Formats: sequence, C-alpha cells, structure tokens
Amino acid sequence: MRNNETHRNIKKPIIDYDTLRPMLVFASNEDFSQAYEELKGYDKLSLEIKPYRKKRSLDANGYYWTLVAKLARIMKMSNPELHNKLLCEYGYPVIIDGQAVRTPLPDTDETDRKVRDAMEYHLKPTTEVREGKDGVMYRTYLLMRGSSTYNTEEMARLIDGLIDRCKEAGMPDCEIVSPDEKRILKERYGVNIDQKTGKHFY
Repeated sequence: MRNNETHRNIKKPIIDYDTLRPMLVFASNEDFSQAYEELKGYDKLSLEIKPYRKKRSLDANGYYWTLVAKLARIMKMSNPELHNKLLCEYGYPVIIDGQAVRTPLPDTDETDRKVRDAMEYHLKPTTEVREGKDGVMYRTYLLMRGSSTYNTEEMARLIDGLIDRCKEAGMPDCEIVSPDEKRILKERYGVNIDQKTGKHFY
C-alpha cells in the first residue's frame, strides 16, 4: 500500500451520537478517493496530524550542491565528505518511536573513511566508544536524515550553515550567490547573505 500524503483543513470536532465519541472531519484539497478505497476495509487506522509546511523547491537543492562543489574544491575535500560534514553540523537525526537511531561500528580509520565518503547513508560519530564481546572497539554513530527529506525550513538551516562555511573559507560573495539567488534565499528561506559574518570555524 502506498503512503498517501495529502493536505487537508481540519474542522471542529463533532460528536458521533451512536458511540458518543468525538470525530474529526477533514476538508481535503486533493482527491483521495483511491486512498479511501484502499483503507476503508480496515477496522483501525493510524493517523498522524501535524501543521502543514511547504516542501522546499528543487532550486534550493541545485543551489546547495553547486555551492558544495565550490567549497569542496577550496577545502580539498570530496563533495560527499563535505556534504556529510554539513549534515552532521546542521542536519537532523532519523527518529523512530521518539528515539534517534544509533548504530555501533568498528572504531577504525577504514570505518571513518567509509562514513565520511558515503552517499547511500549518513552517519554522525558520537564520543561513545565501547569494547565489544569480540574485543574490538566500537564507536556509536547517529543515523542522519538525507537532505532530500528536508522541508523548506530545514533546508534553509543547511544552506545557512554552508554559506557560513564559504565565508569562513574566504569565498567572495559573488562566488557564493548571484543577485537573483540572494533575493530568492532571503524571500523564500529567510537567509540574509548580507548579515553573514563567517565567525564559526571548522
């Protein structure tokens, strides 16, 4: 069964006079008849209700990766390595059942190299290191969300951090952003390039 995500306006609860239980009514902005047909046979359903936040636009993703490539050349890093570093500093862990997902991996240089250059997954090292039953030392890593899952607000934080790093590296403003990009970043994402000072360092 597919995950059917849609946007709806919630109405004031009403009372079901047969059960005397409150009922929630939604006014949908989209046609969800197919989802209804798929779900109507179930006795119980799980429903998540949260405030709507507009998904980020694709131009933010393109701008981010263009700037990552520029900074990676200056820092003499690979694009994946810089991307993972930014996700660790400005990103968000994967949360399941209210808990951040953790995984122990051998605390070796090889593991560190693989984690830094990985694109299929994103891991943030912690300071927690323990000896396993096999005598090997294991470091605990947090599983981080990929930026493709970010909404506008989350992507704004990531871009904001990236711009800080570019400033710190001495990249000229004209290389960081064009006049049109500067306007879009301020209007859509609340990122004001003119107020960036680059006071944070690696």
